[in-house]
Amino acid sequence: MPRADDFSIADYLAIQALVHSYPRRLDSGDLQGLGALFAHATVHFEGRDDPVVNDPAEVTRMFSDFVRLYDGVPRTRHMICNLIVEPDGPGAAVATSAVFVLQDAPGVPLQPIITGDYRDRFEKVGDTWRFAERFITNDLFGNLSAHGRYAIG
Repeated sequence: MPRADDFSIADYLAIQALVHSYPRRLDSGDLQGLGALFAHATVHFEGRDDPVVNDPAEVTRMFSDFVRLYDGVPRTRHMICNLIVEPDGPGAAVATSAVFVLQDAPGVPLQPIITGDYRDRFEKVGDTWRFAERFITNDLFGNLSAHGRYAIG
């Protein structure tokens, strides 16, 4: 187990900001920026056999193909909660978090639409933390008809 003094509060805060930049980009409709977060990562999507490996354009394409946008935004609020970040060796960390998504789209009331979990690995390159791996799973499903272009769950 890595020593606690190998991992600073600045490291924790940088990883926390990185984790929270994902919903900020998604909710603002910045799907290219969202894909760029995973330029050096392996991303495992539940229901897809093969992960996306170091391919931000493919991550962007997948989200663009699935997410309905209204005037450029999905009208969602992804809330990341229960974030636990732990050191995992020099220049490495792991995290788990939960996601809770609300949506207010035309024709449907403001409502919870999905919950899930993220399991992440991070690496520090120079002074910068970045995603190395993400597992995306979903467990509770509401009315996704105004969110996605095809059924999941």
